[in-house]
Amino acid sequence: MKIRARHVTAWAMAGMVMFGAAAAHESSDPSHGNHSAPHASAGGAQAPASGIQVETLLKAGSSWDGVAYKAYPQGQPQLTVIRLTIPPHTTLPWHTHPMPNAAYVVSGQIVVEKQSDGQKRTLGAGEVLAEMVDTLHRGTTGDEPVVLMVFYAGTPDMPLSKGH
Repeated sequence: MKIRARHVTAWAMAGMVMFGAAAAHESSDPSHGNHSAPHASAGGAQAPASGIQVETLLKAGSSWDGVAYKAYPQGQPQLTVIRLTIPPHTTLPWHTHPMPNAAYVVSGQIVVEKQSDGQKRTLGAGEVLAEMVDTLHRGTTGDEPVVLMVFYAGTPDMPLSKGH
């Protein structure tokens, strides 16, 4: 796939708009602990335009099994986003991820399982999961295909997963 500069610019601008909207949302949301976040000032980030809605889907310092993330990989950051379509009745092989990542379920249902203790979690469309780092796990789909959007925070040439 050829990515053109205007597409990158559009993606970057969309990200800045969403970041600004999320920051404004969090600074005005009384359910968040930080009530002293500064509001936008002249020359700074602007508040979101009227009508923009922000919903935090995930904010986590640990993976879904409760294990705290230790650190991001060292080196030049590289974000990777993939769309993964898994057929019905598929069990993925046991694997690990060397970096923090999160998966959003676009459609279908998947059961994720931790190898060491058999702990499982079922996710459906619209749900998000903070993935494990360096811990063997797998996913199993149900009666329909599963479509995931997976966001990885790695470095150049770092594999997204390692099979075992």
